[in-house]
Amino acid sequence: MVAYKNGGNIEARTHMMSAAAMGATAFQKGRGPALSHPIGAVYGTQHGMTNAIALPAVVKFNRPAIEARVELLAAYLGIEGGFDGFYAWLIDFSRALGVPEKMSTLGVDRDQIDLLAKMAVEDPSAGGNPIPLNTEITKKLYEEIL
Repeated sequence: MVAYKNGGNIEARTHMMSAAAMGATAFQKGRGPALSHPIGAVYGTQHGMTNAIALPAVVKFNRPAIEARVELLAAYLGIEGGFDGFYAWLIDFSRALGVPEKMSTLGVDRDQIDLLAKMAVEDPSAGGNPIPLNTEITKKLYEEIL
């Protein structure tokens, strides 16, 4: 948040650079990027923003597979409430950064859900998701984030 509010803070920007590099490695592995890639291809949206909008729905969907690790992360970050506390923090953090809650604010509409879901299931990033997805489940995730 410091680097977001004050781009002149070199130390904060250094930490953001490190986090971005970690994110670039992780982004290849999961449902968030697999949902974002088709939206960017069809609607020309900015990939980072579509990932940020999709992230809460993906975290919630993956809860059965990631809850124990998220609880450790929450404890490390000093967030109370385990998974639920982390999820609430994630929503608050996204709002503080001005991330919209829905893809519809970027011009994405429901007309292309079938195409988007087909593309997302075939996306190379989809294979890294801890819970396998099919087209129908992916359509439901798109409904949630649109």
